[in-house]
Amino acid sequence: MMKYQTKKYEPVKYYFIADPSFWPLVGSLGLFCTVFGLVQVLHHGDVGPYFMALGLALLFTTMFGWFGLVVKESLSGLHSAQMDRTYRWGMMWFIVSEFALFGVFFLALFYTRLFTVPELGAEPFAFAKDLMMTKGAATHHYLWPQFQTAWPLLQNPNPQLYHGPKAVIYTWGIPALNTILLLSSAATVTWAHWGLKKNNRRQLIIGLALTILLGFTFEAIQMSEYYEAYTELGLTLGSGIYGSTFFTLTGLHAAHVSIGAIMLLIILIRCIKGHFLPEHHFAFEAVSWYWHFVDVVWLFLFVFVYWL
Repeated sequence: MMKYQTKKYEPVKYYFIADPSFWPLVGSLGLFCTVFGLVQVLHHGDVGPYFMALGLALLFTTMFGWFGLVVKESLSGLHSAQMDRTYRWGMMWFIVSEFALFGVFFLALFYTRLFTVPELGAEPFAFAKDLMMTKGAATHHYLWPQFQTAWPLLQNPNPQLYHGPKAVIYTWGIPALNTILLLSSAATVTWAHWGLKKNNRRQLIIGLALTILLGFTFEAIQMSEYYEAYTELGLTLGSGIYGSTFFTLTGLHAAHVSIGAIMLLIILIRCIKGHFLPEHHFAFEAVSWYWHFVDVVWLFLFVFVYWL
């Protein structure tokens, strides 16, 4: 059995404070250029692709330079116990902010399903049908008398302006398979973590490699699902509120899976190089927290976007 390095980790007693850095400024500029460029692309602006490419390049440069600096600090033994707690709190609040980000889009989905669609169809709100809470009767009668409340929304209130999709993705096909893949990846990354804590290098590397493989397989299958949606089902971003909420939520999640898989790949390289010890491996834990967050969000997506 291959064993991990056994060098004793002894945290320093003082609180290490890093020198002032220019990376936050570069990262902020990159984020601004990326968002500005994306808005321009969506509005068919000529400069949009160039700004977006510049922003992404600055963001990747920031991550490579800033994270590399933190890795060097850790390998040099500069991170004290207090610094470790600081990183843990920072990662925890970052994940909380990510839940808030997804929560906004889930609230948009729930508001559409529970309020907007029933109102346009002059139907009782879904959560209070026994109370006959209705609104929008005049709007329905005078503007869209043919519109019927239904979800998924295949027939939009104004089908001439917004063509609805022919069908939606079958729940127990690709989405169910992707659910199995992500739940399996949660098990393999946990298994890898056990290997790290037991000083078992073989288990650690195999578990991480399997997690990365499952993550990229998920992305490949998701791409095939999008291709089917666009080419066969007519389910696009422009096919009405169902299409826009579907691609916003699943696309945002797919982006997070890609980021998580890349982070796991970097952690795998660091594991091969022997950067982590059983008692000192917060970078591994931080990425595994992020990966479990991605898994949890997918369960909500599977239930509320694909199933119900």
